[in-house]
Amino acid sequence: MNTRMRRAAVAVAAGAMAVSLAACGSAKEAGDKTKETGAAAGDAIKVGLLLPENQTARYEKFDKPLIEKTVKELTGGKGEVVYANAKQDATTQNSQVDTMITNKVNVLIVDAVDSKAIAGSVKKAKEAGIPVVAYDRLAEGPIDAYTSFDNEEVGKVQGKALLEALGDKAKDGQIVMMNGSVTDPNAKLFKSGAHSVLDGKVNIGKEYDTVEWKPENANTNMAAALSALGKDKVIGVYSANDGMAGGIITALKAAGLSTLPPVTGQDAELAGVQRIVAGEQFMSVYKPYAPEAEAAAKMAVALAKGEKVTGVTTSTVDSPTTKGVPAVLIPVVSLTKNNIKDTVIKDGVYTADEICTDKYAAACATLGLK
Repeated sequence: MNTRMRRAAVAVAAGAMAVSLAACGSAKEAGDKTKETGAAAGDAIKVGLLLPENQTARYEKFDKPLIEKTVKELTGGKGEVVYANAKQDATTQNSQVDTMITNKVNVLIVDAVDSKAIAGSVKKAKEAGIPVVAYDRLAEGPIDAYTSFDNEEVGKVQGKALLEALGDKAKDGQIVMMNGSVTDPNAKLFKSGAHSVLDGKVNIGKEYDTVEWKPENANTNMAAALSALGKDKVIGVYSANDGMAGGIITALKAAGLSTLPPVTGQDAELAGVQRIVAGEQFMSVYKPYAPEAEAAAKMAVALAKGEKVTGVTTSTVDSPTTKGVPAVLIPVVSLTKNNIKDTVIKDGVYTADEICTDKYAAACATLGLK
């Protein structure tokens, strides 16, 4: 790269981001390094994609293939996605970042297992001249861009749906709150949003932060809550996602409840949608994965090529270590039995045949899904 090109590239990098970092060095210096590395790549870029776990169906079924598809489209088929899944282990994910640095990827898309634990690895990547896009969860460290959903709004949508299901009986008993993992910054936002809607309008009998978002841990917690509160006293359950809702509903059935209380969820997993059809789960939060994945891919390709992300981003967010991160926040939808056809089926997430297996055929017919 000649001197004029280098100066122009540095100027673009400086204009694209205004980031203040805590104990992460100069944002301008990091931007200069990534600009020089990315600008030489052209379309033949390598995008490192690090996803956090495979307990939740969305990552392997939607996020990965959607990101791969968009990277290919944006690079004329020349771009390559190098993929790794941490399987809910933060140490493994840090090692995966090291491997990506060794393999000289041009950019990283990272959905952090633990937003704090990843910060050192993000800094290492930046020092190696590799820009980082935080995906779905706001990683700490000197990230260059971020895309996710409005996560506090997710909690509000869940809380409002639960209140709707309870109606005028909202204070006739107690609800159980099953929040996500404390290592996930999104879980804190879901919880905050839900509390902003529910506090003062329901009686919260028990509340849990669920280790690693695991359904079996939610099942154990729900069984303990039923034992402590009495199964007939629980009138509703706030579950932060569909996987945990499955564990919760199993516990409710095991307790011998003939009529299940309303249970919330998130992610519109196939099993969750089927439980909604069957009347076992009241709602889920449908998060359109395509626009989130496309935004991440667009930002990653731009950064790898040494271009601005401001043509993609629509807002900014602050993490505990980085201020003014360019961001794309995707709106969410409350998914109930009344809008399955107009959301996940219409968008091609699932077909009616996938949802309406023999077990759910009668319920589907009632809802007009077949």
